[in-house]
Amino acid sequence: MRALIQRVRSANVSVNAQTIGEIESGLLLLIGVTHDDGSADIQFLVNKIANLRIFSDENGVMNRSVLDTGGAVLAVSQFTLYATCKKGNRPSWSAAAPGSVSEPLFNQFVVQLSAKLGRLVATGQFGADMQVSLCNDGPVTIWLDSNNPD
Repeated sequence: MRALIQRVRSANVSVNAQTIGEIESGLLLLIGVTHDDGSADIQFLVNKIANLRIFSDENGVMNRSVLDTGGAVLAVSQFTLYATCKKGNRPSWSAAAPGSVSEPLFNQFVVQLSAKLGRLVATGQFGADMQVSLCNDGPVTIWLDSNNPD
């Protein structure tokens, strides 16, 4: 699984001009799933995201996590995180898992992250044409890949 994590002052996701997920200060997560992802990948991302110290403490040092700050989280499924652009100019999506595989894993990720944080994680609508708006804070943007955890 892959996660693009953005620290935000606010973020929202809309479908057909209707806002379906919205947060104030916290994290916007774009989540992609590949074919062989499973529960270990979900657990890796949940633990890492919940404890990632990317919020400033009283001294202005990034030393606090979303758990520490009580920040909100908005998670959006994003199959394009698995784009392959090695050949030509049209990306290939073959590394992304189909919806029948990725939707249940994305939903499990949201449930487990909500449980870890002790509050609901807002989401987009799986498979929909979504519009995501955000005010990136910092900006702070971090890439995580459960299959390459460096």
